[in-house]
Amino acid sequence: MDTSHILLVEDNEGDILLTTEALEETGLELKLTVLKDGEKAIDYLSKLGKDMASDLPDLIILDINLPKKNGHEVLQFIKRDGNLKHIPVIIFTSSSSEKEMKLCRDNFANTYVTKPSDVSDFMKVVGEMVKVS
Repeated sequence: MDTSHILLVEDNEGDILLTTEALEETGLELKLTVLKDGEKAIDYLSKLGKDMASDLPDLIILDINLPKKNGHEVLQFIKRDGNLKHIPVIIFTSSSSEKEMKLCRDNFANTYVTKPSDVSDFMKVVGEMVKVS
């Protein structure tokens, strides 16, 4: 079975820990790369995109509220880059704002998921996101 590469762009340590744990519980062969701000995500992806590296992520889980560059800026970068735009992007954020959701749809996010506040629901949702993608 091939290993899927997931890029998690998230600045909240608690959410990183929960997401990592949920991914481990799926039992799937996964490689996880974690970046904690939007600027680092764009730098990382632009290097991979230029090299057409085989290490491009198979899935990007992206928070909106990030330092340096927000998730909308990262999403726009990904979806405008011919080498990256095919990668599914799941927006995984605490915001349930209609305005945020519309902006993500307008920028071609594949899915928008509001983070559950309950830990077991959070773990379940992360597991489902990875199994579906």
